[in-house]
Amino acid sequence: MTNYRYEYDSPLGVIILTASEKGLTSLTLPNYKYDIPTSEDDIIAHEPFETVIAQLDRYFAGEAIEFDVPLDLLGTDFQCTVWKALQTIPAGETLSYGELAQRIKRPTASRAVGAANGQNPVSIIVPCHRVIGKNGTLTGYASGLDAKQWLLKHEQKMAADTFSLSPLTSVEPTA
Repeated sequence: MTNYRYEYDSPLGVIILTASEKGLTSLTLPNYKYDIPTSEDDIIAHEPFETVIAQLDRYFAGEAIEFDVPLDLLGTDFQCTVWKALQTIPAGETLSYGELAQRIKRPTASRAVGAANGQNPVSIIVPCHRVIGKNGTLTGYASGLDAKQWLLKHEQKMAADTFSLSPLTSVEPTA
């Protein structure tokens, strides 16, 4: 299987992107405390990342919050359940680890949710930064709390700009 790698310049610093032929396998912010999943055999190329680069450009420019790139994530069933649930947290909002455990119908698993959250390989796109401590504090982020705080503030501003509708306006799902 061919693996690709690309370094993306962002306001947070260089983000390492990796992908398989199936999709994005990791999006690693600077100061990431775990090993970056790369190898000497990775092909350094721009082309496999054109869609995610365009979407990251729009995200960091404050123009868009949504991502729709193919992902190729490897994890346990529990991790994948947590990562899927993370994608349901709207931009500009946060949940506690306990609330996320409730959402996945594992109310006593908040620590396990935290561990799975911390192992999320595709930061930003699978928005693990939107999970906070039960008392509202910023806790644990594999790329540091400064990056987590920056992402949350950036998204809160975008969400406020995007969703500043009059009280009489209703929004219906388009899917």
